[in-house]
Amino acid sequence: MTDQMEKLKEETQKTAQMYFEGIKDERPFDLWRSFDKDLAKDISLFVTGQLYAREKIPHRTRHLVTVAALTVLERTEELKMHLHAALNVGCTPQEIAEVIFQMATYGGVPVINTALKVFRTVLQEKGLWPLK
Repeated sequence: MTDQMEKLKEETQKTAQMYFEGIKDERPFDLWRSFDKDLAKDISLFVTGQLYAREKIPHRTRHLVTVAALTVLERTEELKMHLHAALNVGCTPQEIAEVIFQMATYGGVPVINTALKVFRTVLQEKGLWPLK
């Protein structure tokens, strides 16, 4: 394995650990791997090791943007995982809730209600509910 490939593999593992530690639900990589191990590795190296690991914007910002997009798109399973990740990288519950509320402008109140329910579940799982 080349030094560059080894570095990418290490970066992928480091970023995945930072983002997805403590998530009990099935992670996308596990789903992908159950169908095609080689393709799962390639997707993970790109998404987690190259895209998510980029430091052009801080990880906190990256996850607030991700929460906003997934809220408006109503991708609740993916949203749940990235809400965990946002908390893991240091976003506060108040910041995350504010981003979700902001999405009422773009997706409507039903969209934010759904996202807030998912967020409440995540906070409960992490022992952070009720908010103080």
